[in-house]
Amino acid sequence: MDLIPPVVPAGSMSRCEQPAFRLSSGFHLRSWQQSDAEVLVDSCHDREIRKWNRPGYLALDEAREKILRWGQRWRDEEAAIWAIGPSPSAKPVGLIGLADIDLRGGSAEFLYWLLPEGRGHGAVVDAVVRISRWALDELGLHRLRITHSVANPASCRVAVKAGFPLEGTMRSALLHADGWHDEHLHACVQGDH
Repeated sequence: MDLIPPVVPAGSMSRCEQPAFRLSSGFHLRSWQQSDAEVLVDSCHDREIRKWNRPGYLALDEAREKILRWGQRWRDEEAAIWAIGPSPSAKPVGLIGLADIDLRGGSAEFLYWLLPEGRGHGAVVDAVVRISRWALDELGLHRLRITHSVANPASCRVAVKAGFPLEGTMRSALLHADGWHDEHLHACVQGDH
């Protein structure tokens, strides 16, 4: 018998469909579909996405497989990955999700990127806020975090605007193409919003 019960019971994600959301910025979040695979291929060639997210190049069949894995990772309660688009049926302009989901410990980490046509509209800040409300208030996680290179001020602005205060700097925490980067750690816990 465990002395500390899980923060979120197993099955809390897998017994439900991944939710879709309409954001106040007018954008929509939905699960990735096989028809979105070409967007993933394109994202791997975007200079800003490659600089901060280390996606690796994907062929179309590899992108389709990745989308299938994201669906499985939802069912395995390991991750929740959404497409960001201007409408529920539109071609995605970005990705946002929670990775490293730990239901037992009650935490997860955000990841996100936008293609050029999605940038500058507040979509990521809006999406972080909406997914945070879902993850903390509906799913029941306790702590969410955002980490980013200290050389990436855009991600720092997203975190702060979304209500994730800076907690500190992790030294030499992530290897990028140009070497090791220090990373900022931002977090939000239940009750912060």
